[in-house]
Amino acid sequence: MREVEIKALLVDPVHNSPVILLKDRQSDMVVPVWIGHPEATAIAMELQNKTFPRPLTHDLLKEAIIALGGEVEKVVIDHIQDGTYYATIFLQDSEGNIQELDARPSDTMALALRMNSPIYISDEVFEQSAIELPLVEDEELEQFKEFVEKMDLAQFKKLSQ
Repeated sequence: MREVEIKALLVDPVHNSPVILLKDRQSDMVVPVWIGHPEATAIAMELQNKTFPRPLTHDLLKEAIIALGGEVEKVVIDHIQDGTYYATIFLQDSEGNIQELDARPSDTMALALRMNSPIYISDEVFEQSAIELPLVEDEELEQFKEFVEKMDLAQFKKLSQ
């Protein structure tokens, strides 16, 4: 199992669909995960440290977990079936017991970001899906970071219409 981080949130121009690039912390390899527009908005909001006046579903879930004395130990993208990724949330309850919850990877990532929990990917999924991250100059990386910080989240709504 490998710990990964969200390296980028992009829109795939071919499919007009958001894609997350999960980067292995120990290499230059990334795993692309296509997600829905609402989940992309939830992830982008958290990456930009922005909030809505009312809680989104992932914010509500975070507050419920905390109110019940739980925490998200980790999330794991653990297998692929028919081209679809599957993930598990490892939720520790108030008594220290670990519950494993089946979830969509996009939801696990949105929740992990909010709970400051690590994101992992199984070695099997990584080996099947990883691609080499093209080398990017520091200037290009800085431009991308500025783009993400200034991103208009309404773009995702427009894309889904």
